[in-house]
Amino acid sequence: MKELKATMAGTVLNVLVAEGQAIEAGQAVCTLESMKMEIPVEAEFAGKVESVNVETGAFVNEGDTLLTVSE
Repeated sequence: MKELKATMAGTVLNVLVAEGQAIEAGQAVCTLESMKMEIPVEAEFAGKVESVNVETGAFVNEGDTLLTVSE
């Protein structure tokens, strides 16, 4: 299992994937908002989404786990 972590603190604007979904490296998986800027979060690796650990409107800190992905 690999974890996709937030690279910055911000509010989750939207989650673009669901549990069980296959994802590709470079695919946008969610969008964070910080300082009125929208920043897409891209998967660093391909795999299957095992769990989505955030929801729209939630605040995340840098280093928080957004998704858990199996290879």
